[in-house]
Amino acid sequence: MSVVMLQVLIIIGIMILYGIVIGFIAGLIWKENRPIGIKGDFIAAILSSIVFGLGEWFLIPALGFNQTMKLLGTFIEAPLISLALLWLIRVINKRK
Repeated sequence: MSVVMLQVLIIIGIMILYGIVIGFIAGLIWKENRPIGIKGDFIAAILSSIVFGLGEWFLIPALGFNQTMKLLGTFIEAPLISLALLWLIRVINKRK
């Protein structure tokens, strides 16, 4: 198994855990306001964490930033973007 494939699998595993935590936190923040349901919140949080986490992992070095920025972007920004996505879903649903 190549090093890149191992990194991708590790990032996906960590982002799945982050997505679960973010889905849980969203329920604490927005009580009884789950427009796509509990499962929907968890699925949206997990998928967005994976997509943005992998994107950050490969995009930040391509832009010329160092390893520290890569780690910060992947492990802090991706979960925050997932939380922002869940908030956006709630805002859009209120306007319907």
